[in-house]
Amino acid sequence: MINQKHHPSLTSQIIKAHSLPWQETKFSGVYTKTLFFDHVTGQLTALVKMDPGAHLPDHEHPLIEQTYVLEGYLEDLEGIDQGLRVGPDEFVWRPATSRHAVHTPDGCLMLAMFLIPNKFFAPTGDVIDMAGANWANKWGHILPKNIS
Repeated sequence: MINQKHHPSLTSQIIKAHSLPWQETKFSGVYTKTLFFDHVTGQLTALVKMDPGAHLPDHEHPLIEQTYVLEGYLEDLEGIDQGLRVGPDEFVWRPATSRHAVHTPDGCLMLAMFLIPNKFFAPTGDVIDMAGANWANKWGHILPKNIS
């Protein structure tokens, strides 16, 4: 995807999501189709598919995250909303600096919008993004100084 500031025209851009391949993430059973990604700011809109039993480990939303569940259920495993269950045709947004882990018992498809990629806390102590890159090196410079 291209940064909108460097887009050659001001025309609307149509993405045919059905023709995009699912991309594997760092996390087993979790796949994405990137609909919009600004490489400069980190702003991202993606379809996220999770296989039955898949989970996203402990992570923080540095800025607001918005998720609209299309199919299946997403459940919070830990964090302030432990036990929260979000299902089809439900929308959830998570405040900046909120932290949790989620899983899906039967599989899930959702549309997710991020102002900046999430911080995932690896068991090794590393803080990475969903692709496995060092979060601070790749995205830390974008975050407002009053949010860390």
